[in-house]
Amino acid sequence: MTDLKLLNHLESYLTEHRKDRFESVLLQRTKHFTVATEDVYQLHNTSAVIRSCDVFGIQEVNIVEEQNSKRIDKEIAMGAQKWVDLNRYHSVNNCISDLKNKGYQIVATTPHANNCELQDFDVTKKSCFFFGRETEGLSQDVLDAADCFLKIPMVGFTESLNISVSAAIILQYVTSKLRQTDVNWQLSKNEMHDKRLDWCEKTIKSYDDIVDRFYNP
Repeated sequence: MTDLKLLNHLESYLTEHRKDRFESVLLQRTKHFTVATEDVYQLHNTSAVIRSCDVFGIQEVNIVEEQNSKRIDKEIAMGAQKWVDLNRYHSVNNCISDLKNKGYQIVATTPHANNCELQDFDVTKKSCFFFGRETEGLSQDVLDAADCFLKIPMVGFTESLNISVSAAIILQYVTSKLRQTDVNWQLSKNEMHDKRLDWCEKTIKSYDDIVDRFYNP
């Protein structure tokens, strides 16, 4: 439970513009949808996916690094890693298990399975969209665990898109459709308080000293 007195004290160090920005962004954040990337090799692809998640209001990103483990490219992510929560896994099966325990259906994004096209996707279901490696795509473990398959309609000679482009297209569509429904997709009040505190920590200089003085005047 967030200490609201501490939160209010910390926010007194923020400008009114920054506080208003936190509030407006949080009102559009959701955990109804989340994204998982599986062993993406090119660093800029994972970073760009994180940036898209921030842009479209996705609060959590799950990164599976079973084979490839790299730092986030800050230049590509444009600071988005500060505002989005990153969950890292060394096993795709652990990631899938954790997501299912949280109530997410596993959505395999692939152009090869004619299950569901983007415009037909049921946005009311709590879903995690899995994006795979640049050349091999998603692993068999993800395909076997998938509750549904999702593809972006394409009419050209090219059979696939870069994963960061695919993620942006899918997230823009599903989040726009979600906000038109009656689904309770927003973060809870407690989750919003936690994020405000987290963002204060990532924003305020001498954060630790301020907190120490607050509890030990």
